[in-house]
Amino acid sequence: MSTTAHAPAADRPRALTAARTLATAARVLRQLRHDPRSIALMILVPCVMLFLLRYVFDGSPRTFDAIGASLLGIFPLITMFLVTSIATLRERTSGTLERLLAMPLGKGDLIAGYALAFGLLAVVQSALATGLALWLLGLDVVGSPWLLLLVALLDALLGTALGLFVSAFAASEFQAVQFMPAVIFPQLLLCGLFAPRGTMQPVLEGISDVLPMSYAVDGMNEVLKHTDVTAGFLRDALVVAACALLVLTLGAATLRRRTQ
Repeated sequence: MSTTAHAPAADRPRALTAARTLATAARVLRQLRHDPRSIALMILVPCVMLFLLRYVFDGSPRTFDAIGASLLGIFPLITMFLVTSIATLRERTSGTLERLLAMPLGKGDLIAGYALAFGLLAVVQSALATGLALWLLGLDVVGSPWLLLLVALLDALLGTALGLFVSAFAASEFQAVQFMPAVIFPQLLLCGLFAPRGTMQPVLEGISDVLPMSYAVDGMNEVLKHTDVTAGFLRDALVVAACALLVLTLGAATLRRRTQ
């Protein structure tokens, strides 16, 4: 049998290590530093969308209060999904991931490094969007702004995880964008933003119960209505976090070398 360039499975690192993860995250951040358009899309677009939404409902501020909190979680999820899927696919098509996977670097280190790098940008994005909504656009919430920021951050991390996952199934940046209608739009329609989930057709309500964006919206609404941390908020936050972790795990499992 002929030998291949692939490292033997026994020689590949299996355990996730902090050093390799941090090195991967630093490399991704260095690359993003030279891509100002992607940074602007991740950080500024949710703020611009919230700003436009506030003045679309300028004559009805209560409407903005009713849906602004939900969209504060949805906008970061969508933008992080889009940017992460395209950026990761660009690494695949350029051969960067191929070279990295030939090195003593575990799949878990690679996925965790990408998640950490984009997660740091998600923190900045969520903080700016939450601050804009609360202190400049006058979003009226009963609960703590920190809880609102927490859910926005979890949503952004979920978008990052979904973007990393779907990039494994796209062959081009155009295909990565095409995944948005399949992955994001059904969740957007069924999350309870346009109609309470309890009023939906029972089959659709059942589907909405297993979609993570539904819990993102529910978590935002808990902060909107309650001063304290409720059991419902804890459930919603844990579900979003667990979904992000599950999708990251699936992303590591589907990460593979390209064969020519």
